[in-house]
Amino acid sequence: MSHKVKNNHFETITSNKPTSAFIGASWIALLTGMVSYCIGLWNAEMELNEKGYYFSILLFGLFSVISVQKSVRDRLEGIPVTDMYYGISWFTTLISILLLIIGLWNANLQLSEKGFYGMAFLLSLFSAITVQKNTRDLLLSNQSEKSSE
Repeated sequence: MSHKVKNNHFETITSNKPTSAFIGASWIALLTGMVSYCIGLWNAEMELNEKGYYFSILLFGLFSVISVQKSVRDRLEGIPVTDMYYGISWFTTLISILLLIIGLWNANLQLSEKGFYGMAFLLSLFSAITVQKNTRDLLLSNQSEKSSE
């Protein structure tokens, strides 16, 4: 637990250290989603530019959700985040999902393949948020332990 001064008032920030099992599960989910998605692209019978499109959307989506998680967390902890950056983070997250949906809607793929890419994409995004949260929680927990010594 740590204290922080904000507008001459003390705020208590509690940091819950994630368990090793939760950290491991988060990383496994992230790697499973990303690797599965990429293996699916590698083995797909589509043009290289289509594969590049789907790979770029994965990277774009991962960066966007990490930005959203960081912005939300910063605001909760009283760290300034501009409304513009916060809004752009949410906008790019929604756009990455929309671009995937549009791409899959128009793709010449089996319905099961479309579902596979959608699920692998969403697993990757959700687990990226969780990995970022765990990283932040560990950092706060370690800083709290050092300051209490």
